[in-house]
Amino acid sequence: MTGWDVADLTGPDGEDWRVPASELAARQHQLAERMRDEGQPGVLIQHPVDLYYFTGGRQNASMFIPAAEAGGSHQAGGNGPVLFVRRSLQRALYEGGGSDCPHDVESFPRMKQFAEVLSARGVVHAPSLQFGEVPKSYSDRFVSALSPLGDCKDATSIIHAQREVKSRWEQEQLNAAADVQLRMFEAVKAVGGEGVTELELVAAAEAVSRSEGFGGQVYMRRFPLQCDRGVIVAGRAGGIPSFFDSAVGGTGAHPLNGMGSGFTRIKANEPVLVDLVHAHRGYIVDMTRMFVAGSLDTTWVSRLEDMVAVKDTVVDVLDRGGLCSEAWNEGFALAEELGHAEHLMGMAPDQSRFLGHSVGLQLDESPVVARGFDRPLPIGATMAIEPKVVHSEGSIGTEDTWIRDDDGMRPISADGLWPAITEW
Repeated sequence: MTGWDVADLTGPDGEDWRVPASELAARQHQLAERMRDEGQPGVLIQHPVDLYYFTGGRQNASMFIPAAEAGGSHQAGGNGPVLFVRRSLQRALYEGGGSDCPHDVESFPRMKQFAEVLSARGVVHAPSLQFGEVPKSYSDRFVSALSPLGDCKDATSIIHAQREVKSRWEQEQLNAAADVQLRMFEAVKAVGGEGVTELELVAAAEAVSRSEGFGGQVYMRRFPLQCDRGVIVAGRAGGIPSFFDSAVGGTGAHPLNGMGSGFTRIKANEPVLVDLVHAHRGYIVDMTRMFVAGSLDTTWVSRLEDMVAVKDTVVDVLDRGGLCSEAWNEGFALAEELGHAEHLMGMAPDQSRFLGHSVGLQLDESPVVARGFDRPLPIGATMAIEPKVVHSEGSIGTEDTWIRDDDGMRPISADGLWPAITEW
């Protein structure tokens, strides 16, 4: 066999798992208007996650989207959005919608001709780049190539802001992810018990996730762009910090993967924190629950009840349209009143300073329930809210993924469908 066919690019049972062309068109149109409103002439999208968001695929490519009414736009007599592809052009066209693709798909020109090619499409000013996303050595090549058209601005925050609000189609993917995630927790419940290792529990959850189409990567914005999506920590392992900016570190399997689950075995009556992420067609849900082989003593139960109260406080602030920073202030104040200030989201000096993080195609999207985020969670935005306390003998907490809709905060992940504590 010497070739391949786009008919091979399917989901389970032959399902078409492409992003709908109408969804791509709407995203491109919205970004064009945002670029115009921000006074930028257009943007060259190059980050892999954003390429998927705007083009429907993740090829070796750069996508130009002109600002509405700016040079290169249809309104100004230009050719409109275009995806310049190094490889694979055939796949890029198919994943962009085939005959319904809302943008042109062309082979990537030689770099010294790039500005000329854009000019031929009606572009008169250098497009903005994603300086906050791509390596400087990479972006510098494009700054140089585009210099005949002028200086490049930064469009990173404009794209991040657009992606905060999830469309109806995106919300459907998140709901599908939550259904799979429940089965992951069911797998952990089925195989867990005294003597089982953390990694054995992760393997059971991973088997469910992978069989349902998880692609193997959890994308992050923050360098070093690394995360273990199955953080299951038992007993004292839950009190070990790691490089990762989160409440719970864990031993990891070895020093290069020094976070999350390792070879610690479950002991009777010790807290086992299970924090699992699943991504359906790229869209992430995040959830944490507690397990125990036997039963937790009253001290641990009381700590968990306090974290549920902190979670309720954060949700209530966001539900009424309060600022994310206000949700942090009220949540932290309650945790401090309950005696957890030195253990909230880690132990000093290794504490994280947030109580919730937005999720979507990346695990660490904006806004965040933390100081400095002086704006509400937008309508249509999705956030994982995760108050936890960490002690040397273990960690405990809760987490669900929520969406703020017109009626307020609504859980996407299990919420009350899965108990706060499960006993093996």
